[in-house]
This record gives sequence, structure tokens and C-alpha cells, in this order.
Amino acid sequence: MHHHEPQFSPAGDCFIEVELGNEMSFDLNVKIQALANSIREAQVDGVIELVPELASLLVSYDPDRLSYEDAVMEIKDIFEQQAEGVSEVPSRLFYVPVLYFDPWTTECVEEYRKTYPDKIPDPELLCEANGIADRAAFKRLHISTEYWVAALGFWPGLCSLMPLDPRARITAPKYNPPRGWTPRGTIGLGGGLSCIYPDRTPGGYQIFGRTPMPTWDKDQRLPAFKESAALFRAGDRVRFTPIDRDEYDFIEARVREGTYKHPAVDYQMFSVERYRDWLRDLDKE
Repeated sequence: MHHHEPQFSPAGDCFIEVELGNEMSFDLNVKIQALANSIREAQVDGVIELVPELASLLVSYDPDRLSYEDAVMEIKDIFEQQAEGVSEVPSRLFYVPVLYFDPWTTECVEEYRKTYPDKIPDPELLCEANGIADRAAFKRLHISTEYWVAALGFWPGLCSLMPLDPRARITAPKYNPPRGWTPRGTIGLGGGLSCIYPDRTPGGYQIFGRTPMPTWDKDQRLPAFKESAALFRAGDRVRFTPIDRDEYDFIEARVREGTYKHPAVDYQMFSVERYRDWLRDLDKE
């Protein structure tokens, strides 16, 4: 385990960027999430909001109540006091129903290709880039792992999902230039991360499926949004479950009438220690 010392830099008048590294790593992400939780618990006067990212943390603060230097000192102290490791974290598990290779993302890609005909359709590009035999094999691989909600950001409710099983790692380049729109509920993959588009937004990830399950709701209509307009919190896990078109329509109707219950397990702890042991055993195989 490298002991990453946090690097601090000002980001505008009232933001501090705290960086532990710039790679996509589970260990750094767990440390960032733990640091964010400790800062919250310390209730530092003048700290307004914390946005944990993959390996960094954006801290917004009130410069009238807290100077940049003092804020940095406080965060350094909190980081130093943290035990070397986090051994267990509460982690909800969400089962996200997905219609893979659905008509909506297919239409979206086709529309983009009218302007950029050289763009390989996303599912084929994902297979080629990762040496995957075909769409069916891609789907099997994508559903074969749990994903760790590493960060929420860029857009309200947009989550970055890191595969917990390294054998299920799939990487992909991003669109260049980005798409003008993406259907709400689209499942995308860019770099080594999957995501679920919370709303109709521009986008740059390769897309290949859609979920009828809402992950963001500004009106907080369904029970799952009682506490927050965003469904996921950092440290949750996601499992994609494939569905067919009938099931898609059935769920969509339940969502519309407001009776949909998000399939989730709310009583689990995620053991960071046992996860690391499991990874070590995988390496030996």
C-alpha cells in the first residue's frame, strides 16, 4: 500500500481540491470516501460541501469563516488521524434492470453516425477494443461483476461505477466530439468506468443499454428518493440484471404510476479487508 499524502490546491475563491492521486484505484477511492466522511463528522466550521471524486475531493468553503490555510490544516489533521485502513463500510446493493442493445441507444448512435459516419457502432467498438467475441459475450461480461459507486458528479446523480471484479474490466475511448444528447437511463462505458445517465444529457461514453429504473428524480416522487434526489451514494454497489422488452415496459409503467420499488439491499457491510484478500487470491490463480 502506497501511503499517498494529500496534495492541496485552490480551485477558485471558495474551493479546495484535495488530491490523493490521479489513477482509477479502489484503494484511493475508499480513502477519499473515508476522508469525506471524517470531515463531515468533524463538522468543520465554514466547510459547506464535499464532492468526492475518484481519487480526489472537492471541498467548498466560506472564506469569510475559514481561511484557505486553516482549511488545509484542518483537513491535513483529519487525514493524519485516520487509521491506516478502513476495514468495513456500509454499502447498499442496487439491482439495476437493463435492456441491453435497446432501440433508444441504437437510434441515438445511428443519429450521431449520420454526421460522423466513421464512428463504429458502440457495442461493436466495445467488443473490438477489448477482444470480446460478440454482443452476447459483452453482455455476459458486463453483468458478471458488482460495481462500486466511486463518485457522483459532473451532472446531478451521474455515477461513476468501477467493476469490483478485475476480470470484468472493459475499457473504451470516449466519443470525439461528444454526442449532443443521450436518452435518460442510458448505460455507458468510458475509460474503465460504467455510468448510468440520470437524465437526457450530452455525453461521451460508449452506449449499449438502457434502464427503466430512475436514478435521479428532482421531484423525489418515488420512495427511494425520500432523502435525496440522487439514488446512489458513494460506496454503494450496483449489479446489472438483464431484462427483455416486456419487463422494460412493465417497470416503466410502474415508475409512471409511482408504485415502483427500487430493488435494493440496505443491510450489508462491504469488507474492504476481505475484498483485498479475494483480489490477492485472484492474482495467485
